[in-house]
Amino acid sequence: MGAGFLVLQNHLLLFFITLFCIFASFELAASAKLHNQEVMVLKEIGRKLGEKDWNFEKDPCSEEGSWNQLVGGKGSGRSVICNCTFNNNSTCHIVSIALKGMNLSAPVPAEFAKFPHLKSLDLSRNYLNGSVPRAWSSMRLTDLSFMGNRLSGPFPKVLTNITTLLNLSIEGNLFSGSIPPEIGKLVHLQKLVISSNGFTGVLPVELAKLINLTDLRICDNNFSGRIPDFIGKLTKIEKLHIQGSSFEGPIPSSISALTKLTDLRISDLKRKGSPFPPLIKMESMKTLTLRNCLIHDKIPDYIGQMTNLKSLDLSYNEFTGEIPASFAQLTKIDYIYLTGNKLTGSLPNWVLSKNDNVDMSSNNFTWHNSSPNECPRGSVNLVEGYSSSANKLKIHSCLKQNFPCSSGKHDRFSLHINCGGNEVTINGTTYEADREQRGAAMYYSGQDWALSSTGNFVDNDMDDDTYILTNTTALNVSRPISELYTTARVSPLSATYYGLCLINGNYTVKLHFAEIIFTNDKSFISLGKRIFDVYIQEKLVLKDFNIEKEAGDVGKPIVKNFTVFVTSNTLKIRFYWAGKGTTGIPERGFYGPLISAISVDPNFKPPSPPSAIKFRNMDLQTGIFTLRQIKTATTNFDPANKLGEGGFGAVYKAYVLQERGNLLEMVDPSLGSEFSSEEAILMLNVALLCTNASPTLRPTMSQVVSILEGRTAVQELLSDPGFSSTNSKQRSSGNHFWQNPSPSLSMSTYGPCSDSSSSLYIETEDNSQLLRIETGENSQLLSVSSEKCS
Repeated sequence: MGAGFLVLQNHLLLFFITLFCIFASFELAASAKLHNQEVMVLKEIGRKLGEKDWNFEKDPCSEEGSWNQLVGGKGSGRSVICNCTFNNNSTCHIVSIALKGMNLSAPVPAEFAKFPHLKSLDLSRNYLNGSVPRAWSSMRLTDLSFMGNRLSGPFPKVLTNITTLLNLSIEGNLFSGSIPPEIGKLVHLQKLVISSNGFTGVLPVELAKLINLTDLRICDNNFSGRIPDFIGKLTKIEKLHIQGSSFEGPIPSSISALTKLTDLRISDLKRKGSPFPPLIKMESMKTLTLRNCLIHDKIPDYIGQMTNLKSLDLSYNEFTGEIPASFAQLTKIDYIYLTGNKLTGSLPNWVLSKNDNVDMSSNNFTWHNSSPNECPRGSVNLVEGYSSSANKLKIHSCLKQNFPCSSGKHDRFSLHINCGGNEVTINGTTYEADREQRGAAMYYSGQDWALSSTGNFVDNDMDDDTYILTNTTALNVSRPISELYTTARVSPLSATYYGLCLINGNYTVKLHFAEIIFTNDKSFISLGKRIFDVYIQEKLVLKDFNIEKEAGDVGKPIVKNFTVFVTSNTLKIRFYWAGKGTTGIPERGFYGPLISAISVDPNFKPPSPPSAIKFRNMDLQTGIFTLRQIKTATTNFDPANKLGEGGFGAVYKAYVLQERGNLLEMVDPSLGSEFSSEEAILMLNVALLCTNASPTLRPTMSQVVSILEGRTAVQELLSDPGFSSTNSKQRSSGNHFWQNPSPSLSMSTYGPCSDSSSSLYIETEDNSQLLRIETGENSQLLSVSSEKCS
């Protein structure tokens, strides 16, 4: 017993005394009521806000009342918190009010200033309008949020008189004009969020007086000038967001003083570039975004020493050199975005071995034995990741810089995609399905198109992001067209569609849009703004595009038309989020480009669909000439076949008919007029040019392509100084064949069914025989041979 027992006894006595006091305070609090004057103020506020269901039968400070409840989804609800220790625990005063996501539609009531003990006021995600009442200048708030409302006018100077403020958010409103120098009076501020307004001008130097700031967000505005150097005086900053605010570069070197940064996001600077900012002391960094900041430099090795990094975005800059080897030390990283730079060297081995989302697309990496032979799937995106030197190698086409057609057949002349939706046919046009659910660092390949998606939706506290949206607002369009707009693909950073294997030429590109998330009612969801940019063939065609604004309403389709010239048989359409628009309506993570459907149609007469054209002495199955297979009976090229004059079958006969001007007699009369005479004449003339006995009289394959695509006429080719011609014309060639039946025909030692970029194959109807046309340097025709196909 002794001292130990006495200590235990004292502890038990203290415990019971404390327990008694707690129950006693509960009993006193139960009997305490909200001050009658504040009850009357609360009723007046309810009346002005149009809230008729506020129940005052129970005291607002009582737990039995209905004042503390959720009324909607995440971040929505009503709560009143009281302090009931006044007047010997007999009187309660309101210290906190939250009216969030309740779609309150009215001017801001001045009566909130009549709560003398009010410290926290959250009116976020409503439909409040007007400005902040002057009467509020007497308030002693510590926390105030107007995030997501319709407040307008200049920056409310009345707020600068509430010098007790620690946290202030006016994000997502309609304020405009410059930030007043009076903001320097809020010296106790720890958090300031003024994103998604219409503020202009330069940031006032008085902002540097807010030395207690730990969280500063000034995104999505229209400021001018550079990011000010005085930003370096805010040394307590942990979170700094400057995205899409029209600032000019460079990033000030004074940022090096912000050594407590854990979340730095700067994007979309204009005009002047800069080297990489000095961030070597940022050892606590978790999120680092320096996107589209005109940075021309090598990525510093010390980035790999930021071992707490969870997300790294250095995309769309001008980085050169290799990826630092230290990146392998980033063991906590979830996302790495380096797309759209000029990085070189070999791809590090850890890129393919890590389970992180890694996007290194659109760079100039050097091909190495350890490089992937196919385009990676899953969480790694390397599309267009290798330099032009890799184009000659037999690697997956998506990895090459110029994105050639993977099949080698450039025969497409239209493209229709139902972005985010299933396959659907509208007025006879079939839109292909696009249902790939991934998007953080993803490459998806369809039959004649591909999709590259980059980025994750930040701050939404979700493990899996959604990249396909279904309409939540009514569509202002009838069926069946509405099926194009019920779903859409979205992207938090960039989504690029590729049209592949297209015939070169002019096309009309139609981009189909409809805003299917925001509403047009008097709810806070109607206040969302979706703003993004669109590039076609790397050219900016839509800047700060707002679907709702352009269409005139939500749920209303709008189609933007563009005339585009396709070269290299590839069409590239990129949708890019430049940091503008709201990011927290209806919840965090709703932003970025949205596309409903894509249509691509030619501005030229498309080639006729494949059809059988029968010629005398041979059957020829011909389709779209550009380099698709042409099936024909190779036996007609056999010198042993004595058909026609001279013992060389249909070839000689064609020469004779060409000279007489009767080449169409080669066409089977049973077809009547059910064929294109122009196409038949063109095909026959090109075939005769290619089978000339003299190699100098044969066109190069590039010249053949030019003729078949309609860019060069046969007569233009014959008159070209670079094309050798003689006065003997075709008769001498025919005589040459007659006297020497097979000088240019030789059996190839190459397998006739092998894949060779230097050969063109002409098959028989039963695929049993091939005519092999072999080409050499500069695609010049070398030989024609007939072989069995295994």
